[in-house]
Amino acid sequence: MKTKILLFLLLILLTSFSLYKNSSVSKIAISINNNVLGVYTDVANSISNFINEHFKQASEIRNLRIQNAELEHAATLLSTFANELNQILIDKSSAIYEPKIKLVKSLGYANISDYNKIFITGFDDYNASKIYGLIYQGKSAGIVISKNQKPMAILQTDPKSIFSVHIGNDKIPGVAHGNKQAIIVKYIPQWLSPKIGDEVFTSGLDGIFFSGVLVGKVTNVYDENGYQSAIVEPFVRVNSPSYLYVVIKEK
Repeated sequence: MKTKILLFLLLILLTSFSLYKNSSVSKIAISINNNVLGVYTDVANSISNFINEHFKQASEIRNLRIQNAELEHAATLLSTFANELNQILIDKSSAIYEPKIKLVKSLGYANISDYNKIFITGFDDYNASKIYGLIYQGKSAGIVISKNQKPMAILQTDPKSIFSVHIGNDKIPGVAHGNKQAIIVKYIPQWLSPKIGDEVFTSGLDGIFFSGVLVGKVTNVYDENGYQSAIVEPFVRVNSPSYLYVVIKEK
């Protein structure tokens, strides 16, 4: 502030001096005055451009977020529609298919030491007696159950996250649940042959998910007592999600 006052007094002094002295001093005063005005104009324009660019970027980010949410919603439904349409080609008597999902927001961890259980909000029509499928970035993410009559998301690497799946093009049946690092698909019949690299997707037969939501890829197959099990690497890992989709109507 002091610098501005001194500069202003200097300009007044030079201008006054030029009125009573020779024209050379007047030219110097005018030159300094023009330079100061030029610097001021450049700085003002720079600040104005910076502010305009900031608001433009903020607006673009908001629009991109909205578009991303819309695309994620479409991608989530597209995979299951494709799966169901294949069934319609095989079975002409298939019923009307209308899956629905709902966007919900993470509220906080149910337990500070357990990152696989998250309370969610925005689920107004929640039914505490029902288990719901959970989707993130178009892939399976776990399930939603009731905890103290509140909806709680259990991520799919948790042992309590259990849902029905199919493996590979042959749709080999199994039951998926977490082992804290990956997903295990159990109860695979011994006479069937799941292979490493097979894709795993929801079967839609458990009333939790609709069919065709991608889960992961088989990395290992081994025998257990009377059946086979497969280790599955999830297609998506959910660490600290802000928003998730809940399957509210599986078919």
